[in-house]
Amino acid sequence: MTFCFPKKWSANLSYAGLDHLPASASSKDVMNAVIKVRQSKLPDPYKLPNAGSFFKNPVIEYERWQALKSKHPTMPSYPQADNKVKIAAGWLIEQAGLKGYKVNGVGVHEKQALVIVNYEAASGKHIADLALYIRRQVEEQFNITLEPEVRAVFSKGEYNLTEYKNG
Repeated sequence: MTFCFPKKWSANLSYAGLDHLPASASSKDVMNAVIKVRQSKLPDPYKLPNAGSFFKNPVIEYERWQALKSKHPTMPSYPQADNKVKIAAGWLIEQAGLKGYKVNGVGVHEKQALVIVNYEAASGKHIADLALYIRRQVEEQFNITLEPEVRAVFSKGEYNLTEYKNG
């Protein structure tokens, strides 16, 4: 595999929260801005245990996106290559009514629906159960299957959360 990196730094400032930076922003400026944005949206894992963004943003076909967008005109989405569109998983979870939802000591963060938090030192099973519940709710309402972004690693190795059924 060969990587080709441009010699001249060029910041991508198209992301929300970076648009205030000048085009001449250094990589350190961009890094600090990204950290500030993330800290404003995500809970501090030392104060409220979490793994950050729990699910990947799904990528769907353009035609499916058009149908969803006609029903949900405020749905955040991002055009991709090959006639596909990326949908914001956090928005889907929030629209499913799960932002701030709590059960068995775990829950969906009240500021960022993409984050599952552990309020009461609950077990990994409770986190996996909640993740499965979120996936089912989003699939029922939008016919989109969310894929976990986190990796579940136990003493016997990695566990595939997409195959988790409850129990």
